[in-house]
Order: sequence, then structure tokens, then C-alpha cells
Amino acid sequence: MISIDFLPQTAFTFMLIFSRLAAMLMLMPALGETSIPANVRLILALLLSFVMMPLVASSYGAIPDTVPALAFLVLTEIAVGLFIGGAARIIMSALHVAGNIIALQMSLAFAQNVDPTQGQQGVLIANFLSLTAVTLIFATNLDHLMIAAMRDSYELFVPGQALPIGDFSQMAVQMVSGAFKLGLQLAAPFLVFGLIFYLGIGILSRLMPQIQIFFIAMPANIMLGFVLLLFLLGAMMTWFLQGFEQSISMFVG
Repeated sequence: MISIDFLPQTAFTFMLIFSRLAAMLMLMPALGETSIPANVRLILALLLSFVMMPLVASSYGAIPDTVPALAFLVLTEIAVGLFIGGAARIIMSALHVAGNIIALQMSLAFAQNVDPTQGQQGVLIANFLSLTAVTLIFATNLDHLMIAAMRDSYELFVPGQALPIGDFSQMAVQMVSGAFKLGLQLAAPFLVFGLIFYLGIGILSRLMPQIQIFFIAMPANIMLGFVLLLFLLGAMMTWFLQGFEQSISMFVG
């Protein structure tokens, strides 16, 4: 008779792989955007699990004898996936920081629409930068780097071991501060532009107090802001993609 004892072990291994990759894919930018239908993301997670299984199946041991031990394995796999996916998502928040600063300097902070990458209201400039970044991630094949991070996560976070909570916390703080720093760097030219423009408008308003200089100069502020954005968009996206690649590379062995 042919033995089928390998089926429970195979199902157990696939379940754990799917738990980590699905949690990671749910939060990762480009691959896990909320604008992508849930069934499409589910199919992608299943396909990636099938592809990864021959590569990482040896990382898992035998099926635990108790339910709490099995639940611990599943929860740790989901936690690792959420951490890596969340770290990649935090990097994208740099564009929202930059977009909000740019919109504020251009007097467009109240111009909002639905952000397809977040599924909620956002500033128009920030939404545009986010969609441009997602497009460029696919155009420059950085999505392959995220898939490589999925594979190498099994070397950084070995299944079955206790989670390094202290390292998680320290890295999360570094990622948040790094994203905020990157957002400020992207918006730095607009901060200088806003400082000079509003300084000049303030001087004119003191020289001509009878004229509402701020209302008259607002169209010029918006026009000059769009011209500056037109000239700097390429450099901004290149700078962001470099920062995104460096951050994701931390999870690639």
C-alpha cells in the first residue's frame, strides 16, 4: 500500500508559509494595495506560497503535538509577515509627509480626494506622489526586491523561534523616523520656496496695507508651485526609490 503520511506535514508547512506571505502581502506597497481586489491578492498569495514552498519547507519542523504550540507557530508567522509588510508600508508614508508639506506651501492643503493606495481621503499632491511611486516600483522591478525579501525573511526570522520584540521595536522606530526624514528631504525645495514667497508677500503687505496681497498672490503661488513640482518630480521620485530600495534591502540577505 502507498503511504500518504506526508500529506499532513505538507499541509502544515503550506499553512505556515501562506500565513507569513499573506500577512506580508496584505501590507506591502504595490503588491498589496487596497485598490487591488481581495480575490486577486489572495490568488497572488497562494501562488507565491506554492513557489516559496520548495525553497523554505526545510525551515519548518514536524507538526507540534499540542494545539497551543501550533497556534504559537501560526501567530509568529503572521507577526513576522505583518512586521515586514508594515515596514515597507511605512516607507510609503514618506510620500504622504512630502505631499502634505508641498500642498501646504502651495495653498492646496484643502484640495483632497480619495487615495487609492490608502482607501481614504488624502491631499491631492500626496495621492499623486503615491500613485507615481507605485507605478515606478513596477517599472523599475523593485517589486522583485520585495519578493526576495519574502524569501530571505526565513533566514532573518527562523520559524519556530521566539520573536525579537526588542529588535522589532527598535527597527520600527528607525523606520518611522527615517520615513519622516525622507519626506522632509523630498519637500525641502518647497519649504525654501514657501519661506521666500511668503516673506516677499509679507513685505508687500506691509508696504501696501490697503491691498489684499495674499488673495492676489495666491494664483501665482499655485502656479509657481506646480512649475517647481514639474522640474523636481523626476529627482524626487529617484530619491524616494533609492530610499525605498535601501530600506527593503535590510530584509534581503
